[in-house]
Amino acid sequence: MTEVLSAENLGMTVSSPEGDLEILKDINLRLESGESCALMGPSGAGKTTLLALLAGLDHPTEGRVVLCGQDLSRLDEDGRARLRGQHLGFVFQSFHLVESLTAIENVMLPLELNGGRGARKAADEALGRVGLSERRRHYPRHLSGGERQRVAIARAFVTRPQVLMADEPTGNLDADTGLRVGDILFEMNEQAGATLLLATHDHKLAGRCDRICRMNGGRL
Repeated sequence: MTEVLSAENLGMTVSSPEGDLEILKDINLRLESGESCALMGPSGAGKTTLLALLAGLDHPTEGRVVLCGQDLSRLDEDGRARLRGQHLGFVFQSFHLVESLTAIENVMLPLELNGGRGARKAADEALGRVGLSERRRHYPRHLSGGERQRVAIARAFVTRPQVLMADEPTGNLDADTGLRVGDILFEMNEQAGATLLLATHDHKLAGRCDRICRMNGGRL
């Protein structure tokens, strides 16, 4: 198996009025191609911060992250953005759709930012795979929460990423909708053969992963 993501002695400390606040300490994690891993732990344990560091959205104060063979600490902001665009998909709890774009335009967006051809055809196919072909021209405000998250999943997979990260992907959904969204997430991930790392409070969702890593107090 090929290692696609690793964190080595990762730490994150931020300044606060009360002094330095240690959010993450001595995190070591390795994920191989095609593996699925759930991060579980109470609110404030550091799950979202860890995902942000692993995706290169923020800088650790200690340690390093290697994503698809690239040491993120050796890349500038543009370099990290290119790496994400080429190899990483991300699904957020709050969907993060562009409200002024239709469903298909939201899914096309990462392909267009990467300069890829055939964006509309690929986005149309991705929406079909999440069962939203008939809603392709609807704006996010006209979609239910579950439909919005399915658009977000289609957008995350449309670039065929090697790594998919999901931060509480069912957190804003009711139980039945969350179950359906979870089914779609794992089905598409299996088809794509991507490495999946998700942060969740949902024990059923976590139980579908190859392994579960538990976080508490900034430690893994």
